[in-house]
Amino acid sequence: MKDTLPALRALLTELVALDTTSVRPNAPLIDFAQARLEAAGFVAERQRYTDELGVEKVNLVAVKGGEGRAALALVGHSDCVPYDTAWTDALRLTEREGRLYGRGACDTKGFIACALHAAMRAERLKAPLMVVLTADEEIGLVGAKKLVEAGLGRARYAIVGEPTSLVPVRANKGYCLGEVEVRGKEGHSAYPDSGASAIFRAGRFLHRLEELARTALREERDESFEPPFTTVNVGLIQGGKAKNIIPGLCRFTVEWRPIPGQSPERVVELLETIRRELVRDEPAYEAHIRVLRTDQGVSTRPDAEVLRFLAEETGNTPATVSFGTEAPQLTALGAEAVVFGPGDIKVAHQTGEYVPAEDLVRCEAALSRAIARFCGGSAG
Repeated sequence: MKDTLPALRALLTELVALDTTSVRPNAPLIDFAQARLEAAGFVAERQRYTDELGVEKVNLVAVKGGEGRAALALVGHSDCVPYDTAWTDALRLTEREGRLYGRGACDTKGFIACALHAAMRAERLKAPLMVVLTADEEIGLVGAKKLVEAGLGRARYAIVGEPTSLVPVRANKGYCLGEVEVRGKEGHSAYPDSGASAIFRAGRFLHRLEELARTALREERDESFEPPFTTVNVGLIQGGKAKNIIPGLCRFTVEWRPIPGQSPERVVELLETIRRELVRDEPAYEAHIRVLRTDQGVSTRPDAEVLRFLAEETGNTPATVSFGTEAPQLTALGAEAVVFGPGDIKVAHQTGEYVPAEDLVRCEAALSRAIARFCGGSAG
């Protein structure tokens, strides 16, 4: 299948050249993909929405081979994380030692190139094949959630593109965010009893949260993950106005990644328990909890046909990952979903992001055979 590399490289060159950083419109990439899919006989539908910054975003759902529920969906997100301006070749695909460099080459334009190439070559389909391209995955799976709201993108099986080093992934943890605002009373720092430090109060909250993260959350486990429990992180904290003012306000962001099967509200319940205990100990204590995002984890049954198929095709044992994907949304739309794609997640989101050329070739071959297996088609 080495003869597919020039075509895959050409597609990826075009895709990388399109700046689809999440704050920008993704329509140029959708235009590019839709034109090629329609030329190959797909019927395409766009779902438009406006993001929080007022930028128009587009999801694409393209189907070939009949109407009704698709037998197989190939799903990729069109957006990328920002790149350092010092990386002058970020939007120009370059190749060194069998690696193709560029923003999005790994996450996930490499997969999109493979999916487009395999889909455009599919002929004589006996069951519908679907290609889904989403927006704003990197900032909260927004596009995929819009599809769920509209009931678009229904398929029996789904291969969700992410850089998994061609390992079929059957489960991923969820992703949740909350903000805790702790209030105190400002005063002169020379007279600590004249006020109440919101930062000290936040410290007491954080101490208890750390204890529960090390105890209660580790009691519920899924040994297929590493680590096998729901993790908690406080990655942002801010408070105070000056070094000599007792701080009246402190905010911190709590991130947690729930294991599949656990309610994403579990950590919210723990946060509320902490708040109540602190109020009990100090009646003047004031804290407010605001939930920003609760995306649950997902797990596809180990004997799912699409999972077994990709394991056999690649020779790679199915695995789980602790990062979030669009598999929960495809599952919500009725699919048995597997996360799969070229490249290593560890090189994504950084300057010098790349995808191995050999991964592209092998991924495209696996997707082509998946189309033949589940849609009854053949490569043209």
